[in-house]
Amino acid sequence: MEIIIRPIAAGDGKWINELRRMPGVFENILGIPSERIKRNEDFILNMDANQHQFVAVIKSEADQEIVVGTAGLNVYANHRLRHSGFIGIMIHGDYQGKGVGTALMQTLIDLADNWLMLVRVELSVFEDNEKAIHLYEKFGFEKEGVKRLAAIRNGKYVNEYLMSRINPNCNK
Repeated sequence: MEIIIRPIAAGDGKWINELRRMPGVFENILGIPSERIKRNEDFILNMDANQHQFVAVIKSEADQEIVVGTAGLNVYANHRLRHSGFIGIMIHGDYQGKGVGTALMQTLIDLADNWLMLVRVELSVFEDNEKAIHLYEKFGFEKEGVKRLAAIRNGKYVNEYLMSRINPNCNK
């Protein structure tokens, strides 16, 4: 399976909406069941210069693009925080554990380290999302703390880990 990483584009909102409502994904993001495609299209069309969003696509047998994941890096706009960014990622349930997350994370880390010269990249992850935590740790992210009762999932409050990665080249 060839995974192609490209910048998000107008028209990808349909795919993003499907990902955000998919079992195996939905439980681990902050979406709600009534989320509409227009919300996702509006997000794409209104991104600013500090938002960098990519999609992972594969080709169908009919040579059509299928979006199987997305990941974004947002650089903080505040001048005193511009050395830092925050990432988010989601992968189609059928493609988790097949290299899609790794390909997207490689793209984000390359952008952060080699193009934006970020010192710090942050994320949050539900503390029971072991697959995601493993992926982040593979890229050098470390747990910094626990945000208790951070979000609602399936009618219960759940905790999140706060994780970060310091650019290993920042002191060179």
